[in-house]
Amino acid sequence: MEAMHAFLDELIDYAGLFPPARLDMTPAVDSYARHRGGALHAALGRFIVPLSRIEEFEVAASSLLPVVPAIEDEAQAPELWGVSALVSSAEDLDSVRADLETIEAFNDRHTEVGAGAAIIDTIELKAGSGEAVDAVLDLLDDELYPYFELDHRTDVRGTIAAIAGLDGGAKIRTGGLDPESHPSVDEVAAFIEACRMAGVPFKATAGLHHPVRAHQESVGARQFGFLNIFLGAAMLHAGRIDGGGLRKLLAEEDPSAFGCEEAGISWRDVTIDVESLAEARSRFAHSYGSCSFDEPTDELREMGWPVPALENRA
Repeated sequence: MEAMHAFLDELIDYAGLFPPARLDMTPAVDSYARHRGGALHAALGRFIVPLSRIEEFEVAASSLLPVVPAIEDEAQAPELWGVSALVSSAEDLDSVRADLETIEAFNDRHTEVGAGAAIIDTIELKAGSGEAVDAVLDLLDDELYPYFELDHRTDVRGTIAAIAGLDGGAKIRTGGLDPESHPSVDEVAAFIEACRMAGVPFKATAGLHHPVRAHQESVGARQFGFLNIFLGAAMLHAGRIDGGGLRKLLAEEDPSAFGCEEAGISWRDVTIDVESLAEARSRFAHSYGSCSFDEPTDELREMGWPVPALENRA
């Protein structure tokens, strides 16, 4: 369905190396490769890896990557694996410089004829101030897109303002392995509103395995669903809801309150059409990191959404 595809398009960055899954590199890379060839490949974004493990990634992926051919016709070039690298904190500028050199070398290796086709085109790094953001942005070229992870417990408006108008995004941690790692509805809403006000795209990470917010015994806390976060952000971006509506949507725990039709996706009596949804996903609410690709899509299917069944599971 058109609306479902607009919502899911490259929504899930694969973070199988991270908790709670904590897969070893080879099974994580194998899983990513299977999903790339599966029925839901369009929902799959980048492979997330700490830059400190990039050589390990290269070894594990060497037999799975498409090969860069000896041709000049870009139309015949293979689709590169997109990789998002976790790099040093923005406050440690010397380490960031060294990380960028490592990334440049990786990208050079993987665009040579006969090499496995892959590219690190995004980085993710923590940032505690607008000054640190500015310093990192000064180092980057146009081919590398940064997401700056901000502390939701602080007033993030000034740091987000430093990204405004530049080629970069913000990142929020929406969960973790203990209750203290989970932000409140107001904290997430404040982050999304600040990004919307500044025109800054965002991504999220952690705790978004399920479509709809619910209490999870495994962590002893209520976890947001990815529908809460990304449909809420899309509806705010499109002007379908205001800040109060965003908070209500973020807090929504009834799966039956959400619906997916050909022409749009709804939450209670509010609907966002396909065009507005696609624009919000492309320009504002980008993606989230998840250590599982099966769980989020399985549960959407259980809710009655027209999601194709996954194939070739290990």
